[in-house]
Amino acid sequence: MGPALHAPRRALRAGVAKNRGYLAVRMAEIGLNWGADGIYFNVRLDTERPCLLIIIGTLEDGTKEPVAVWDGIRESKASWLEVLRDLKAQGLQESPKLAVGDGALVFWAALEEEQSETREQRCWVHKTSNVLDKLPRSVQPYAKKMIHEMYLSPTKEKALIACRRFLAEYEAKYPKATECLRKDEDVLFTFYDFPAEHWMHNRTTNPIESAFATVRHRTRQTKGGGSRQATLIMVFKLAKQAESHWRKLNSAPLLAHVIRGVIITDGVMEKAA
Repeated sequence: MGPALHAPRRALRAGVAKNRGYLAVRMAEIGLNWGADGIYFNVRLDTERPCLLIIIGTLEDGTKEPVAVWDGIRESKASWLEVLRDLKAQGLQESPKLAVGDGALVFWAALEEEQSETREQRCWVHKTSNVLDKLPRSVQPYAKKMIHEMYLSPTKEKALIACRRFLAEYEAKYPKATECLRKDEDVLFTFYDFPAEHWMHNRTTNPIESAFATVRHRTRQTKGGGSRQATLIMVFKLAKQAESHWRKLNSAPLLAHVIRGVIITDGVMEKAA
């Protein structure tokens, strides 16, 4: 086991499996919302590019902190299972309320196995890009506008109507684009069951990608770490430095209602009878 690393707000330690990663110790603080992604980095002295498995959690006060930075070797179900099981071993007792990620992540299969109570939300930024990539350039501007109408609608009902309109418009000529949208339809609109003030955070994993933009820049400048372990440590340290600039969740006090399981419809909490 590697040496303990102490972050400003809570202790983190090296992962139990050959220093494969860094996991949060005080798990009681981060059982709310997770953003997950797999990010590849170059390593100068290794022929393979490690895929670091990243989970960022939202604390009850709305701040965001790394939950896990893990060397997954590759982005596989087995690697994600290793992360999730080690988090449980460290004391994670309750599943996060919501997990946000790209539809291509095998993270979802691991999450279903280990944290089946967690609601899933696919990233709309990734989904928009993937759908537009399957359309000719000439129709992309209008198609993009139609997609925006889905996730910017004030209610889930209107969002689904916009989704049906998109499918009807492009089904005949561009079936690959409509299938890309349809296959994740049941997990694209989960954010409507959470406070409207949180929608901009819950619709996308962009906060992770923007947070690690600084990390990517630094690793490019150094042409990657000299070894996998050096890359892991550098990414973790840079992430902790960038943490102070991460935007807090809007209206953080509403998280208390989410934790209690208050019923929320179209972003509005239902009043008690």
